[in-house]
Amino acid sequence: MHPSPQPLKVAVVGAGVAGLTAARELRRQGLEVVIFEKTDHIGGTWKYDPNIDSDPIGLDPNREVVPTSLYHSLRTNLPRQLMGFVDYPFPKRDGGDMRTFPGHEEVLWFLNKFADEFALRGLVRFGTEVVRVERVGGRNDSWVVESRMMNDSLSEEIFEAVVVCSGHFTQPRLPTIPGIEKWPGYQIHSHNYRVPEPFRGQIVVVIGFASSAFDISREIAKVAKEVHIASRSSDIKVMKLESHNNMWQHKMVKGVSEDSLVAFDDGSSVYADVILYCTGYKYHYPFLRTNGIVTIEDNCVGPLYKHVFPPALAPWLSFIGIPEKDIIFQTTELQCKWVARVLSRKVLLPAEKEMMAYVEEYYQQMEKNGFPKHMTHHLHFKEIEYGNWLAAEVGLPPLEDWKEEMYLECIRSMFGMQDNYRDQWSDAHWNAIIKDASLSNNSPKVKKWLDGIATGALHRKIKDESQSTTSYTFQLEKCLHQ
Repeated sequence: MHPSPQPLKVAVVGAGVAGLTAARELRRQGLEVVIFEKTDHIGGTWKYDPNIDSDPIGLDPNREVVPTSLYHSLRTNLPRQLMGFVDYPFPKRDGGDMRTFPGHEEVLWFLNKFADEFALRGLVRFGTEVVRVERVGGRNDSWVVESRMMNDSLSEEIFEAVVVCSGHFTQPRLPTIPGIEKWPGYQIHSHNYRVPEPFRGQIVVVIGFASSAFDISREIAKVAKEVHIASRSSDIKVMKLESHNNMWQHKMVKGVSEDSLVAFDDGSSVYADVILYCTGYKYHYPFLRTNGIVTIEDNCVGPLYKHVFPPALAPWLSFIGIPEKDIIFQTTELQCKWVARVLSRKVLLPAEKEMMAYVEEYYQQMEKNGFPKHMTHHLHFKEIEYGNWLAAEVGLPPLEDWKEEMYLECIRSMFGMQDNYRDQWSDAHWNAIIKDASLSNNSPKVKKWLDGIATGALHRKIKDESQSTTSYTFQLEKCLHQ
């Protein structure tokens, strides 16, 4: 009688959404799991902290880093119906935040509930920071994980596989601005924005055009003297916003000077007190040592097959949660299911050469379509296609029609940039989408709209149920992301 083989031992770095989901799926496949978490809690970036980094723009490599980018008023960008898991939806609860787009506290509650439901907390080594992940003797299936405890003691442990789930919302990404070294005003990245009060009575320039810039600029406008929003978009209309008497939209910042002047590409300028960067984040894995096999260049982590596996190290090293502009909980769960099934030998990966060929073709297609390298992991409105591919790999059916329709409806609302886009419809509206996923009239229009913006500039009138018809102009990705 042969003894049962020992289960594969897998290290998971991080106990946020990705780490908890990975742990659940790995354990479901009979693997031994250890989660390393440097803080004393689960939830990752969804755990609010009023404190900020010692360097508000993140240039000092020795700064004290606060492991969250939440601002106090932050709400989800997607409805709760899209923020649950396949078999574990995000419910409403008595005494909780009942809104369809809830605040961050409710998401943290849900993650704690998820961890307790699946007994994941016992897998976590809290207060344990991973400082080194490296192959042992050049073997792909043997990795040393060196970690530091809160008392600064170090320890090493060997694992067959490592799943990196450490997130990418703590290392600010900043644009290059001529003259910024001598500009005397206050600079801060949205990673360190918490509440608007520090900006009372000031003239603030917000750089960015994605959801954080949208939310923060409008919140600051309630207390600031003036708010000027700068975007790289070549199609943005330079104007004073009709809905706010102290907000202006500009093209990108051209340069700044010692007298506090901020000049924009559209020829306008303003003497500002603050520049607030809503310009995204850099991928950052200081603990990972692969002898150059995996690199980060211009915010491209690579090479990665399907944003998850480095072909030369697959399946023993994997990354969860790298894609941006996606249905994050769904994408994370499907990636985790894929990794778990691959490691348990229930799903096979292509040969290394095939995976590398796919990566090279992906890079070439991005270049052909005019997307810069730092957008490598932006899904470019192929979120549904990517999710359905992952689902097929693990034997699940495609994304439900109602989820796709709800997601497309949210995208339409976000691009409309109405101040109340999260609350412009009641639950009855979303329930109608779920009950009638076909939406024979609206669905083709929404998809046609998305097809239009995916090709570049789009001029379209979007009729909001509670607002007048307004003309919006967008250039996908090139204007949304700095």
